[in-house]
Amino acid sequence: MLSTLVSLWLKVAALGLKIFPLYINISLGYIACKKLGIAREMVAPLIVYILAPIVVFGATLQVELSASVVLVPLTLFCIAAVICFGMFYVGKKIWTDRTKNLAAFSCGTGNTGYFGIPLAIILLNEHEANIYILALVISFLYEYTIGFYIISRGSYTFTQSMIKIVKLPVIYAAIAGFACNLMQVNFSGEFIEFLTQFRGAYAILGMMMIGMGLVGLKNVRVDKKFIAVTFFAKFIIWPAAALLVAFIDSNFIHAFDESAYRVMLVYAIVPMAANTVIMATLFNVRPQEASFAILLSTAVAFFTIPLMAALFL
Repeated sequence: MLSTLVSLWLKVAALGLKIFPLYINISLGYIACKKLGIAREMVAPLIVYILAPIVVFGATLQVELSASVVLVPLTLFCIAAVICFGMFYVGKKIWTDRTKNLAAFSCGTGNTGYFGIPLAIILLNEHEANIYILALVISFLYEYTIGFYIISRGSYTFTQSMIKIVKLPVIYAAIAGFACNLMQVNFSGEFIEFLTQFRGAYAILGMMMIGMGLVGLKNVRVDKKFIAVTFFAKFIIWPAAALLVAFIDSNFIHAFDESAYRVMLVYAIVPMAANTVIMATLFNVRPQEASFAILLSTAVAFFTIPLMAALFL
């Protein structure tokens, strides 16, 4: 028993050291914004309109397509929808204002891009990392359909949220990558390597964005209920849902393989989504409280991710 605990502790410590550089990038982002005057508004368009489409195109181009691979993002979308609507129902019993909308939106998603991509590269093999990046398209789809609808109820229509989706270059990058993959278009090894390099740039700048968001965060009123609800969804419900899918499928359905289980678990253990702050700012729903909750969840994830990875990956 003692040797097992020691072995687990060593695994957790080793994985903690692996993900520690991600947190260094957060501090670099804070320094860049605080001392060098580099604003988030300057970096965000570069990530959304250039880096993200290239990263998604590279992943959809290289991933080995199969029924199991395609089912992974669809399953994650269904989990996100169920959690979002479920937590919205719970939130109506806790808040009378639009905090319930923000909480429901946040519970259905996570920092699957900025934090998740480098984490997937660390914890998964190349094939699994490509499946993970493919799942990011579903993450965008959730945020700008169900998530956007929930947080904007009374302000925007479902049609308006769909218009936002068709404006996202990531969607077209995914379609182009799938098309080239299905047609078996052959690209040179140098071009594939060129595409792969953008993953690092996307991950570094994305994590720096979290640090940039900390600048100006002063005198925040801590909403303990908001933190409790979102943390319960992020650190308990999401991992439990991924493990439950793996258990049911491995014993009864057999639609996925081992790689799919690993991808879904990594997707489930990331901290709260940085995009929650964007939505909170857009609709003026406690953006500073959202920023604080994201910072706290990112700190907590430093301990929960190595533990979950050591136990289940």
